[in-house]
Order: sequence, then C-alpha cells, then structure tokens
Amino acid sequence: MGAPIVRRPALLTTLIALLALAAAPAPTAPPAAGASPNPPGPITLAKAEADSLRKAIEKYRDDARADLKSGTTSYLATTQRIEYLWRDRLRVGTADTCDVMLADTGVRPYHLLVMVVGDSFRVEAKDPAATFKLRGVATRKATVGPTSIEVGRYTLRLSHQRFPAIIVFDPKSPRFATYHGMSYYPVDLTWRYVLPLTVNPRADTAIIVSTRGNQRRVVKVGWFDFMVGDKRCRLEADRLLEPGVGENDIAVFFKDATSGKDTYPVGRYLDPVALGDGRYLLDFNLAYNPACAYSEHYNCPIPPRHNRLPVAVMAGEKDSH
Repeated sequence: MGAPIVRRPALLTTLIALLALAAAPAPTAPPAAGASPNPPGPITLAKAEADSLRKAIEKYRDDARADLKSGTTSYLATTQRIEYLWRDRLRVGTADTCDVMLADTGVRPYHLLVMVVGDSFRVEAKDPAATFKLRGVATRKATVGPTSIEVGRYTLRLSHQRFPAIIVFDPKSPRFATYHGMSYYPVDLTWRYVLPLTVNPRADTAIIVSTRGNQRRVVKVGWFDFMVGDKRCRLEADRLLEPGVGENDIAVFFKDATSGKDTYPVGRYLDPVALGDGRYLLDFNLAYNPACAYSEHYNCPIPPRHNRLPVAVMAGEKDSH
C-alpha cells in the first residue's frame, strides 16, 4: 500500500473520507453536433461542500506532517535497505554475520530468516526465544505477501516490487532530527476534476524506470483528458505489475512546469479514485511526493516522458527540500 504505490498507508482512511465529502456531479450530456469537443474542466462545488472539503484537506495535511515527524513508519524512520539481489534469503539479528543487523536487547543474535518464495515472503524465527509480530500478534512462522513485521523496537517492511528488499524502520532514527516540515500549495479546488477514463484498447505492458535504476513493469490502463484553462492536457494511468498491487489499483505519475522549481524534481503522484461509473476523481490538491523525496531507501517510479504536463500544477505537495 504493502501499499501499491508509495503513499502514506497510515493516512489512507483519512484520504478516503475526505474524497467522499463532496459528491461527484452527474455525468453531463455529450456536446451537440458542431460543439467544441474540449475535454472537461474542473468541477464546481457548492460553498458548504467546498468549505468542508478544504478543512478536510488541511486536516489530512496536518496528519501527514505529524506522521512524518514521529511516526514509526515515517520515511524519516528508515535506516537501512537491504536488497536480496542474487539471494533468496536474508538473516536478521544482532550478530555481525547477519545480513540485516539490528541493535536492540529484544533481538537475538540470529533472530529471523526471511526467504523470498515467489511473490511472497517466508518468515521463520530461528532462535528458540525469538518471535516477531505480524499485525500486532507475536508469532514464530508465517508466509505473507508484501507487508510489515515488528522485531524488537524495529519495523521491517518486506518490499517486493519484483526487486525484493527489507527496509528497516527505527523509532530512534537520527533522521528525525532533519525534519523541517512539509510544504503545500494553498488548497485550490479549481484543481479538482471528475473525468472519464479512456480505456486503452490494447492495454499495453510497458517499462518505467525507478529511482534506483530498476525497470518496473506497468500496464497502460488508459488516460485522462482535461482542460487547464485553455490548455488541453492528458495523463496516462498505469497499474504496476507487482505483488501486492490490486487489479483496480491505478496511479498517475506526472511532472509539470513546477517540477524542479517549487516541486520535487522527480515528479509527483496522484491516486485516481473510482466513482463506480467509469469516471474517476482526480484532485491535484492531493498530489504527493514519492517516498524517495524524503529517504534514499525507497524504489520509486519515475514519471514517463509523456506524463509531463505543459502547465504549472500549483496544487498539492511542494518540495520541502
């Protein structure tokens, strides 16, 4: 969420709730013969709906700041990323012979063995006194998809993405000292769209590159066409072909004229929300930076070249450097 993309999993409930606050307008009739075929512009909300939504977005941003500042799985809590590379197993413990070394009195010298088994991980406690927590329950053995487990004071994210790795989160991470807030554009609801998804009739499989140089496979699900002022814009929607990504999980990875200036140079992400009638809500106020904007321990998709908008999207998360 593991999360299909890299958004902040602890805040998903808040995100879904705020998206549902303002009802989407009913589909409009097609233009009359001879009328301009321009794609949709932003939706219009009643004042009460707009005020409620603006407050909800501000609350979401406050929660994101609090999570980054001190959350146990904050991007700033990351201290290690250990990739499997040619191996199919990693040893976890305090011993200097372990692949993943943890320094905590609750961790045994050779605590766990974490094996890659297809799209899953097999986790086994090796010391008679060792356990790990899965969804808060202590256990000694489990086969799981991409997820997180707890070992002593640490959280270990079992990341697959067809490039398996273990990411270590430490509540005592020295990186928390680098926290200096998160920056956003003011909420502007003229960047909120309800758009039909034009389904890609060929559903091509393509390769996008990640920030760690890995080639990640996606399905080009389709595209969204919309107007920004008098500019026609198009963004491709993709679904990552990776363990843990659902059939309906689509994402938009994009750059715009603010990238490398006010916003993160690599680009930003947006999660379209299905409305159940072939249309999706795209609210650029919720555009967010990939995890690699805060930590080198992540493997984030780089927006494809054709998802570079010719306009400045002055909405959503900025680059807090």
